[in-house]
Amino acid sequence: MDGEAVLAGEDAHHLARVLRVEAGQQFEISDGGTVYLGEVSAVSKSEVRFRVIEELGASVALPQVAIYCALIKFDRFEWMVEKATEIGVARIVPVDAARSEQGLLAAAGKRVERWRKISRESSQQSRRVSPPAVDEARKLTGMKVEGAKFRLEERPGAALLGVALPAKREPVSILIGPEGGWTDTERTRLDQEGWVPVSLGASILRAETAAIVAAGAAAQWWWGHEG
Repeated sequence: MDGEAVLAGEDAHHLARVLRVEAGQQFEISDGGTVYLGEVSAVSKSEVRFRVIEELGASVALPQVAIYCALIKFDRFEWMVEKATEIGVARIVPVDAARSEQGLLAAAGKRVERWRKISRESSQQSRRVSPPAVDEARKLTGMKVEGAKFRLEERPGAALLGVALPAKREPVSILIGPEGGWTDTERTRLDQEGWVPVSLGASILRAETAAIVAAGAAAQWWWGHEG
């Protein structure tokens, strides 16, 4: 950062106009790879300038866990985005399932920037160096996904997610269905595409709750296994 850092845009406006920061206050700041301790040196309407005091260290690699969540009511989806960010997932992907409420896919295009804003704010609150990627909403099938792929299944017989996760660390994607679950056609297609059915246990969870439980289990698995 060469001794100085400048924050501009919406985040600068939030600091200057909402939090009313003043020269001399100290914050942890990041360039996306390293965390620094910075002291506010100047505040204007459009930017906040920092004097870099010291380097606090390189960021720790976050779990390579992606959450593919079927579109649900937007207030609940927003809560999921906030909490999944806190847990440390790398990517959040909204998907349109057969039993997603009608109209959500069309409306999602206008909401994705709000979801990204929520993820940025949650990232700052939880001291992440950078927020997760939040993708545009997409159709359920035909997605190109790297690493291990799991879909949550409410029908009995599926292995527990904690048991099914790989023995060694690799990117993991977890697909969460809408309220009402998957259709038989979706199950067949997802099986063909390599999405392994897994369970979170006997309880029937709401979609946003299932996403957070799955994200937490996968993050713990990631930290507990060597690459």
